[in-house]
Amino acid sequence: MDAFAVSIVAGLTLPRLTGRHVFRLAFHFGLFQFFMPVLGWLAGRTVTGYVATSGHWVAFGLLALVGGKMVWESRSAGGPAARKDPTRGWSLVALSTATSLDALAVGLSMALIDVSIWLPSVVIGLVAGAMTWIGIVFGSRLGKAYSRRAELVGGLVLIAIGLRVLIASLLK
Repeated sequence: MDAFAVSIVAGLTLPRLTGRHVFRLAFHFGLFQFFMPVLGWLAGRTVTGYVATSGHWVAFGLLALVGGKMVWESRSAGGPAARKDPTRGWSLVALSTATSLDALAVGLSMALIDVSIWLPSVVIGLVAGAMTWIGIVFGSRLGKAYSRRAELVGGLVLIAIGLRVLIASLLK
């Protein structure tokens, strides 16, 4: 659901959505969602404590950084043409990582109970990719209707998702 929400925000911020945008975001979100449980599973018990105590801080930091940058850019005079494409470069890597850290914890827990990771990882990756595809298209349509403040709202939503991840982890 985080990947879906972030993909809506990405769709909101793009001045014109293309098939390349959709493919890049859906492919990378799905790929990261597939590989993170595998990495967690492979890491097994060695880093369980680190992920349990720090993963939410990393996710919050990445989402707050990207969201804060979007809020800052929404205030600049450059307008839509000056916006950075969230489906490219470090923004794409940061968003892909931030939305898939919880899948890393899933992989770790599956290693602890000695369950195969391959089928769950494939399903997680495919569902995340499909939901991302739907989300970016929906966000783009919504952004066309409300383009004036889309980047500002999108940045605030990313920060809110990061805060939700952080608060939910701290309240456990």
